[in-house]
Amino acid sequence: QVQLVESGGGLVQSGGSLRLSCATSGRTFSNYALAWFRRAPGKEREFVAAVTSSSNTDYEDFVKGRFIISRDNANNAMYLQMNNLKPEDTAVYYCAAGRIWIGLIRSASEYDYWGQGTQVTVSS
Repeated sequence: QVQLVESGGGLVQSGGSLRLSCATSGRTFSNYALAWFRRAPGKEREFVAAVTSSSNTDYEDFVKGRFIISRDNANNAMYLQMNNLKPEDTAVYYCAAGRIWIGLIRSASEYDYWGQGTQVTVSS
């Protein structure tokens, strides 16, 4: 059974940091693209960052310079280091996996597997 499980969310003050983890199991994801999406209250799900199977990364503009995505294939995990958090970063964060052409890596519909999400709340 394929599973993606997020952890590391929580409540943090503006300017603080959190590190999200995504543990994968049930199959080998080393040849999959992995990504983080988020959904804020009352808003649509949006792309945050992705890392390809060859470790190329892509970031949405609003997290560039603040968030770092990484993957550890040996441990079947992916991470999102979030620094200088802002109240507008408050959302449920989801990890996703898919075998995706890099040109479509920001498209949520291209991902095959999703986690249940972890809440991140940034207070002002």
